[in-house]
Amino acid sequence: MADSTQQQGSYIFEAENAAEMARLINQDRILTRCMGGLFPPQLDLTSVHDVLDIACGPGGWAMDVARAYPDKRVTAIDISQLMTEFARFQAMSQGLHNAHFVLMDALKPLDFPDNSFDFVNARFIVSFMPRHMWPQLVHEVFRIIRPGGILRLTEFERYIANTYAVDKMSELFTKAMHKSGQSFAPSDEQVAITPMLGRFLRDAEYQHIEKMAHVLDFSAGSEEHLSQYQNMLVSGKLGQPFLVKMGVVTQEEVESLYQQVLEEMMSPEYCALHYFLSVWGEKPRQDGTR
Repeated sequence: MADSTQQQGSYIFEAENAAEMARLINQDRILTRCMGGLFPPQLDLTSVHDVLDIACGPGGWAMDVARAYPDKRVTAIDISQLMTEFARFQAMSQGLHNAHFVLMDALKPLDFPDNSFDFVNARFIVSFMPRHMWPQLVHEVFRIIRPGGILRLTEFERYIANTYAVDKMSELFTKAMHKSGQSFAPSDEQVAITPMLGRFLRDAEYQHIEKMAHVLDFSAGSEEHLSQYQNMLVSGKLGQPFLVKMGVVTQEEVESLYQQVLEEMMSPEYCALHYFLSVWGEKPRQDGTR
């Protein structure tokens, strides 16, 4: 039975927040670099004409696709008015006329006709997705993808560190996600979303499912160390209300822990890794070919 404090999903970070928007702009570039590019390296892009990005935030991935592939039409949706308007302004100012940003809630039926897109991207949406909504979203995307089109899901697990406070902060977020109904693990020690991605695609009848693992090294002295320090500076502060709301820590405790995290991350002995996984599958073609 679910814990009595369990909610039906909860946003970890406030969507209408300028600091969160700046954090996501930086994270978009880093994640794409860690993933080896905008699309799976083995994907044939000649048949990809219409692209959709779900929960696009400030639109970094979508605009990068529009810039790199001016012949493709890119649509991106997000629930945040602030981020959607920012993305529209950026696309317009950069002359990206093939990029379009729409205010839309991914937890509701998607306002697109059947067979509208050739590639759909959804990255790190576990931060707001209730556990029970995943099958519905994956089936809904199946409806709007053309035969032969691809859905790619990319999600993360708890990061690993060799210092107490950073490990503890990761533990608290994992416990809070378990209480909010966003975790698939039987205990509150893991999120366990990555093992589920392939299952979601198989259950929705996607075919030719493939996977690619990624790792972000943000240890002291690594290329991404300072960028992830800046990420923690924002996320560690903006995530505190979520942790307190879920009852895994008091405000005084998490503020003290947050300061310790920042100190530990600047230690020359600090080591940390963040693993995430991409899984993608194809909607069956009408003629049965691949």
